[in-house]
Amino acid sequence: MQRFDFNTGWTFRKEGAAPVSVLLPHDAMQTEARRPDGPGGPGNAWFEGGVYLYEKTFTAPESWRRKSVLFEFEAACPMAEVFLNGEPVGGCAYGYSQFLIPGDGVRPGEENTLLVRVDGTGLPNSRFYSGAGLHRPVFLWLGEREHIGPYDLKIRTLSHDPAVIEVSAGRWVHIDILDGDDLVASGEGERVTLAVPGAKLWSDETPHLYTCRAVLPSGDTASVSFGIRTLAWDAAGFRVNGKTVKLRGGCVHHDNGILGARSFPEAEWRRVRRLKAAGFNAIRSTHYPASKSMLDACDALGVYVMDEAWDMWYRHKTPFDYADRFEENWRRDLTAMVDKDYDHPSVVMWSVGNEVSEPGEERGLRLARALTDTLHGLDPDRPVTTGANYPILLGSWRRAHGVPDPWEESPVTDSASFNALMARQFHGMLDVSASDEADRAVSPYLDIVDIAGYNYASPRYAPDGALHPGRVIVGSETFPWMLAENWAAVEKTPYLIGDFMWTAWDYLGETGLGAWSDSPDAMAFAKPYPWLLADAGAFDILGDDNAEGGLAMTVWGVRKTPYIASTPPRPEKTPLYKGPWRGSEGVPTWSWRGSEGVPTRVEVVSQAPRIALFLNGEPVGSAPTENCVAVFDLPYTPGTLRAVAEDGAGNKIAESSLTSAAGKLSIGLRPEGGAFAGRLQFIHVDLIGENGVIEAGADRILRVTVAGGTLLAFGSAAPRTESRFLSGEYETYRGRALAVVIPDGGEMTVRVEGEGLEPAELYARSRT
Repeated sequence: MQRFDFNTGWTFRKEGAAPVSVLLPHDAMQTEARRPDGPGGPGNAWFEGGVYLYEKTFTAPESWRRKSVLFEFEAACPMAEVFLNGEPVGGCAYGYSQFLIPGDGVRPGEENTLLVRVDGTGLPNSRFYSGAGLHRPVFLWLGEREHIGPYDLKIRTLSHDPAVIEVSAGRWVHIDILDGDDLVASGEGERVTLAVPGAKLWSDETPHLYTCRAVLPSGDTASVSFGIRTLAWDAAGFRVNGKTVKLRGGCVHHDNGILGARSFPEAEWRRVRRLKAAGFNAIRSTHYPASKSMLDACDALGVYVMDEAWDMWYRHKTPFDYADRFEENWRRDLTAMVDKDYDHPSVVMWSVGNEVSEPGEERGLRLARALTDTLHGLDPDRPVTTGANYPILLGSWRRAHGVPDPWEESPVTDSASFNALMARQFHGMLDVSASDEADRAVSPYLDIVDIAGYNYASPRYAPDGALHPGRVIVGSETFPWMLAENWAAVEKTPYLIGDFMWTAWDYLGETGLGAWSDSPDAMAFAKPYPWLLADAGAFDILGDDNAEGGLAMTVWGVRKTPYIASTPPRPEKTPLYKGPWRGSEGVPTWSWRGSEGVPTRVEVVSQAPRIALFLNGEPVGSAPTENCVAVFDLPYTPGTLRAVAEDGAGNKIAESSLTSAAGKLSIGLRPEGGAFAGRLQFIHVDLIGENGVIEAGADRILRVTVAGGTLLAFGSAAPRTESRFLSGEYETYRGRALAVVIPDGGEMTVRVEGEGLEPAELYARSRT
């Protein structure tokens, strides 16, 4: 079958409202109001919900009368129902699974109407921003009556030396394996075993892709991209093509920042590209299956993926989440995930869930075994893992066994309660994870899966090698500020195969989880309206790195020169709330206009043992690095800040500097170049001085208009705001904002205005 884009020509309306034209993917929740008592609560960023209707009318050619037609929805959130020409034809209970709708009811030679209804009235439906509607793409599949379905073609690597693959399509087919335009192998059968002489193997360092093309006797064809690679894992480590690999990982939510939950290919490729450039070679898709576009990017760029199924099982974490529908649908969910992602070489393990409490009881352990066995049956070559949280599972185990719970006043029953308690009693929670009782409670679950995923349980890394010989461990969720010590453990411990920080990229919802703020409403874990973002991540929602991104680049050896970051200047004794999911509020700037003389902190990240700091040519001081960070406190003075990395003898190894923005401010427009070619254009909108340096201390509201194109979103990384991404008006944050536009196909003009600033315009020609 052939796949066709089916994302244009749709209308959208909230039930009871007039329809408007939209381009898919689309996030209905972004059209809703946010308010202090918004039913989404802090997890879902205070949004309202509703019932949403998507409709597309199309004319089916007469030639379709002799064809098979399928409609594929990559995801529809939540609880989608599909109607074709007024008749119900299917749907999907889970908002992050793809599903196929047969087109048997299509009337060739006539107009047809496809209607999708999603019910997003029940909120909160997630612990973080869920989005709503057709937030991933829609495709039309067209083929012969006898055809190869969208997920029928599966390629398995049997060995890498020599390279031997197995291709199955569920029926007799002719198979060609292509390397670019070159034919490298061919064969026929229902299950074809092929040798690929001189094969180029796929890995994070060599992400080489082949194409498998299959042809039925009917003439129907199908093709899929794939990589040749094997996986192996044991207490000696995790191996790709026989070579030991350590996973430099980060957790990544499904939303795309100012685009909301919309999964545009260009946005997914952009994110993966930036993470790979910063040293990440692995992503954990938290806590839903990754989009096709993200996996395409990971395949092409060389990034390993831990593909995760759910954030809950049959116990609710929020009142309207998936728990009530879980047991009826989990087999279908796992099958859909494996079908969609099987041929992606980047996917190297499946995760059956994040921080679920159910395996603390026997019923949950039986379910864990069923989930694992099901995945092994669907895919015998990839390991199964989980994100296990020791305190949560211990609390569940205690309740199941009638054991008194010392955390009774604040029971750790799920991820939200764990997060709140962690914010108050961080070290106590780590101590709980390290206890013998926790090990007894959690081990029955971890002994079921192939790779034990530890969420915030780093004290267990060393002792569990002896306590559980043969266990393979991955740090499935860790604090980014602990990366230096965690990575040292990964490098010296064979059975500890990697680390996934929370998070690699900031996200919507779980408001203020990582925020460092002096705002009076920040002094609680769950921040009230108008908090919008988690404010946690090595990269903010615009894709700009901060001190924790600098730490990752440094620890992993991507950056060789010192990474300098400073914190927003504050008067002494200013109360400051510090969320535990962030270890620094430093950003790579030395430009805080209007804060002269106010105390700030400079953090210099380097693998060198010592840092010497200079301001405007004068020495500030010298300090040792601890876990790769040297700290200096000083009053803010504009000018040039220079950091010199020194070896143990005081010799200069490397240096770097930051300079303040100078002179009159203006609006700088920087279109991104070299990104994934496609419809979307990403344009940085910055406040800059006359020397071209971004000014972080003079934020203001900017307004964007577009001629010859469509403004999809405009916003900044401000974690606390009432601005809306769809309004075209937003306040910069630390001098930065981002516009995402789609050109109409010819010349396009982007105009940005702001009070006290000269308007700026950018002229561009479409690349499509």
